Amino acid sequence: MHLRILSIKNFQVFVTISLLLILFISGGDNNNKLSLTSVSYAHLSHLPHYNGFGAAIGKYYVYEALDPEFTPPLQPSQITFSIQDFNGNDVYNVYTMVEIYQDNTGQRIKAFPWTMETTGDFSLYYTFPSIGNYDIVLSIANDNNGNNHIGIDPPRNILSSNLNCDCDRGVFSISITKSFGNIFFTAIFAGIAAAMAVFGSVAGFSYRSRKKRSKLANVTNKIDNTAVSDREILIRYSVMMLAIGAGIVHLAIYSEHGSLRIEYSIFLLAAAAAQFAYGIVYVIMTLATEVDSIQSPTLAKMYYKKSVILNLFGLIGSSVLLGLYIYSVTLPPPLSPINRPEAVDIAGILDKSLEAVLIIGIVYLMLLEKKRITKLLLEVK
Repeated sequence: MHLRILSIKNFQVFVTISLLLILFISGGDNNNKLSLTSVSYAHLSHLPHYNGFGAAIGKYYVYEALDPEFTPPLQPSQITFSIQDFNGNDVYNVYTMVEIYQDNTGQRIKAFPWTMETTGDFSLYYTFPSIGNYDIVLSIANDNNGNNHIGIDPPRNILSSNLNCDCDRGVFSISITKSFGNIFFTAIFAGIAAAMAVFGSVAGFSYRSRKKRSKLANVTNKIDNTAVSDREILIRYSVMMLAIGAGIVHLAIYSEHGSLRIEYSIFLLAAAAAQFAYGIVYVIMTLATEVDSIQSPTLAKMYYKKSVILNLFGLIGSSVLLGLYIYSVTLPPPLSPINRPEAVDIAGILDKSLEAVLIIGIVYLMLLEKKRITKLLLEVK
């Protein structure tokens, strides 16, 4: 039987292009010129994808986020704003007023008076009374001296109108629901679990079929060479699960880092994609390759070479990610807008524990493959 070897040339090209794109994006400012300056995109607890928006208001760009993101009614919530200039720099001593309107009635149900915020990052607290859509209106004074902005302005019919007010206004729409957050996260995790279950089932059936063929060959040829192969396949599947597990953690935390620098989220998404690709490609190569049927030293060497390349990709990539994490919790990470080390949290510990075990598994797997390939080369001579 001929050896079927999975080519990873296109995979290597994809990874190279992805890394170059990350470096290009990380080094560019708004004028597409290379820059090493630290620009913050928003000082939020996470980069929201629901009930969080960004909008230009006059000479500023404002980010808004609701916490919890999927806020239910009758539960205290935090409304956070991050006001910056169009270069991503912080602003100071701005006068703001915030209003909340019920979308279906158009009535104003809450107003926070004009207040001087020492920095453009501030939070307000409110409990939304019922399920539905709401409009949050942020007014920013143009003079920034507070002389013409005292108390609360009267409500308005056109929410973005700045009539009779020396200010600029922006409108942020949000949705208050009871169960959408649970439905959203359940759908996400169910999709991930289903995909992994299907892939694991296919891999398991393939493994059982391969084991039966191997036992039949042993009975026919009186050769016992399956012990190492079974152990190696088991380790490959374990490596796949560890790599995918680390990738899932990166997918879960990437939005929390995007509020500091968008490049952090891009890097974490690229790392997750690379970990998914590494684990899946390795098992596909295992399923597509009848290693025990190698009859040619040339094919054996070709398989081993590609296996080493893929293993080195996983080993070096995991080591770099682990090293960067240790660096970032010890010293301020590169391009950090807050200039302090990151906090150690459960997600980080879980992710790096998976990567540490992954590194050990890859090294052990490489030693097993070298031993097995050497044995096969001696047998076919």
